[in-house]
Amino acid sequence: MGFLCSGIHSSYANRLLWLASLLVFSFIPTTVAPKPQHILANDPYLDAIPTVHESAVQARRILNISSIATLSTVFPNHEHPAPLENRPRDLDGVPIGLIDYYASCDPIPYEPTILAISIATSFRNARAGSNVTLSLHYHPPIDHPPDDDIYTYSPANLPRFSLIGHIEPVPAPEVRQNGIDHCFFQRHPDATAWRPGNAIHESWWARLVVEQVYWIGGFGDRAYIGWIPVEEWRGVTGKEVEAARLVGEHGYKTEEKP
Repeated sequence: MGFLCSGIHSSYANRLLWLASLLVFSFIPTTVAPKPQHILANDPYLDAIPTVHESAVQARRILNISSIATLSTVFPNHEHPAPLENRPRDLDGVPIGLIDYYASCDPIPYEPTILAISIATSFRNARAGSNVTLSLHYHPPIDHPPDDDIYTYSPANLPRFSLIGHIEPVPAPEVRQNGIDHCFFQRHPDATAWRPGNAIHESWWARLVVEQVYWIGGFGDRAYIGWIPVEEWRGVTGKEVEAARLVGEHGYKTEEKP
């Protein structure tokens, strides 16, 4: 009987300790996290988020200051892959994403310029008819100012987007007239070894013709999430891109905290 009573008292004491811990932790200040339903969708009752055009400007800014992205294609439905490809037979229709160089070059800065290597998987797939997606995300500068909010520089809250379209060759006269090779090699000096006509691999200048843009600006309670019309994407001016600043960039304007 004594053993039973001590067990009951012990259980009661454990419950009291559990309740006390809940009370203590409820008073510990924490950073306010976004509501779960608004992490990947916009709050329909919230007006204080960037407009579609402002989001397009941010996306064009990222395209301009970055130069490496993930190029995704789909393996073609070939019953017998080329011998030199040496890929498994069960990859028909399977997507693959690979890192690649790009540059935003005139006269069409909103359609990324790419140095395509014919033997590379992405471009073999593209030439076989695959659509292409180029996925980018923003990296704050290493010397970005600190912030007490743990979500400010959280990768989950930083902007990223995908450009969906197809690859087309850039004609040689256009390359020469607009200095596309100079523009590209400024961003990627090491890539000069693969310029068209090199002795290593067959290569050619290509452009991603953007047909759709999908944008995630951050958490849905503070950033736009959704499709950006391609006309809006193309309509962003060079002045807007140059003037825009992303979180962590020098000159970025932050809201005054109370």
